[in-house]
Amino acid sequence: MSTAEETVEYATEQAPRLAWAKHAPEVYKAMVRLDTAAKQGLDPQLYELVKIRASQLNHCAFCLDMHTKDALAAGESVQRIVQLSAWEESRHFYTEKELAAIELTEAITVLTDGFVPDEVYEKAATHFEEAELAQLIAAITVINAWNRFGVTTRMTPGHYQPAQHQ
Repeated sequence: MSTAEETVEYATEQAPRLAWAKHAPEVYKAMVRLDTAAKQGLDPQLYELVKIRASQLNHCAFCLDMHTKDALAAGESVQRIVQLSAWEESRHFYTEKELAAIELTEAITVLTDGFVPDEVYEKAATHFEEAELAQLIAAITVINAWNRFGVTTRMTPGHYQPAQHQ
């Protein structure tokens, strides 16, 4: 029999390996400036979907925490965020333009074959004007860099508040 006073014992929160931004403040500031420049002209919801998908692929828990919260704050639905990890089976939740961006995100993030396939790039190019496509590629590249900082230093998820770093 359970009582209302029972508590669930969760695993201990893992401390970060290194407060990298503190020890490399100029790099951190440059990354923030790069991130700000990369998102110019992109739809905020699309921008967050791209960041979430790259962070899923890179297993960056800190960035997943941050960007799911920011996506919700930007008006994204819980259902579309949840389905993003299985977007190929859940295509009907996304527009063709979003699907092209998600597929391009995967191609740039994973680079398994050492290149972005022509058909993936061409599909994105049909849905984005050149300037917007350049911004999208920049945004994908920047989140991959953030993910590498987060994963390498084991930044701790769970404490971010929406728009905290904007």
